[in-house]
Amino acid sequence: MNSFDPDSGPLSQLELDAQQVRARVAWLYFVGGLTQQDIADQLGLTRLRVNKILGQVRTDGSVVVDIRLPLANCIELEQKLTGKFGLSEVCVVPALEDEAEQQRVIGDAAGALLDRLLQNGMGLGVGWGKTLKAGLRRLTPRPLSDSWVTSVMGGLTRGSGSSTFEVATGYARAISAECYYLTAPLYFPTAESREMLLSHYGISETMRRARSVDVALLSCGDMTARSLLVNTPTVSENLASLLKAGAVGDILGVFLDADGRPVDHPLNERVLSLKPEDLKSVPHSILASGALYKLPILKAILKAGYVKCLVTDERCAAAILQTDP
Repeated sequence: MNSFDPDSGPLSQLELDAQQVRARVAWLYFVGGLTQQDIADQLGLTRLRVNKILGQVRTDGSVVVDIRLPLANCIELEQKLTGKFGLSEVCVVPALEDEAEQQRVIGDAAGALLDRLLQNGMGLGVGWGKTLKAGLRRLTPRPLSDSWVTSVMGGLTRGSGSSTFEVATGYARAISAECYYLTAPLYFPTAESREMLLSHYGISETMRRARSVDVALLSCGDMTARSLLVNTPTVSENLASLLKAGAVGDILGVFLDADGRPVDHPLNERVLSLKPEDLKSVPHSILASGALYKLPILKAILKAGYVKCLVTDERCAAAILQTDP
């Protein structure tokens, strides 16, 4: 009987052999407790290849490490954040120096939180970004036939593997659910053109669903060149005026000031997304984001009370707690 990959079809013998090597390396290391050199000697591989395979299986979600030992400092930060901002749940992960790895572990923790919350019949709204894409690895694939997934914001004109359309599709596939899209750009040329499109039945129906989700999984963006949104022509051309208006970052493409209020700027009138205020009525709203450069926008979102759950890193959590109430 041939093995089958649901994404690409039947696997060749060469691919099967490669998967077997990956599986054996992972088992010997994570379960068998062998060192990388021991595995290399046993399987006739180089230590470099063993190291590379272990990195790949961690990154692609083939292996999920579930550490049950409590991290005392992280737990203390979780409790303090919960009390200070009235959150229903907080998850703090250890801080990492590598930015991409930090995004991955925050996304991983957010995916685990979502996996516990999601039940059949629930509507799931998702944003975009690498952090949310990483969360897919922790979502247990299962058919939730009465559930549905929707994007809660318009998209960009270029794909990156983590766009609104791609992320929403990934989550919908994981739970075998129908997916709804806001098939329009995140920012319109004018406020009038935005209003005109909102009269379209398909767009208005998706917006209605977005406002009625049971769970929302979101990230946020800062105002530096690290932000994918800031690097788009529409936002980069308006960056100076956004900063002058007091913007410290965005959620759902809506730019906020330090108190979490949408700034007075034309882009906020032209954005196609839920309003941050709409998130307050979502039963389970999860914000997954970290790193100190995002501190101003994270503080703004929490101060305004837009979300009920937070997943962030240890260093960022400690800095947030220094914020005035």
